[in-house]
Amino acid sequence: MKIFEAIRKDHDVQRKLLEVLVDTSGDSKSRRDAFNTLKKELAIHADGEERHFYIPLMKVDKTQDHARHGVAEHHEIDELVEKLEKTDYSSSAWLKYAKDLQEKVTHHLADEEHSFFQLAGKVLPEKELTDLAKEYQTFISDKRSS
Repeated sequence: MKIFEAIRKDHDVQRKLLEVLVDTSGDSKSRRDAFNTLKKELAIHADGEERHFYIPLMKVDKTQDHARHGVAEHHEIDELVEKLEKTDYSSSAWLKYAKDLQEKVTHHLADEEHSFFQLAGKVLPEKELTDLAKEYQTFISDKRSS
């Protein structure tokens, strides 16, 4: 398995969690649970992705700007999560921010899957792509279990 497949699996999880989140209403247990699960998943994924995908890409001139852009989008996602944390769950603004988060995350995932992965495949050796996948999966697994 290459790093792309490992990351894409997590992307699928994030898409599903976002769908669940925007389908919740009011200050409910389902909304709180969905948000907390998504928040943890996004943080673990971003950390693992930056360590095991973006840092290697930053070392290559051709992909450095793309990697920086990806990290910047992680920060924008973090800011939307913080906005949601500060907003009352029963507020109509909460759902708007959740939909903004869904839009930002899905845009980011599409960027990676349709652009960054192809670029990385051209500049990183096959062995490194496989090694990065193993390192990423171990990192993610360790973080989820702690």
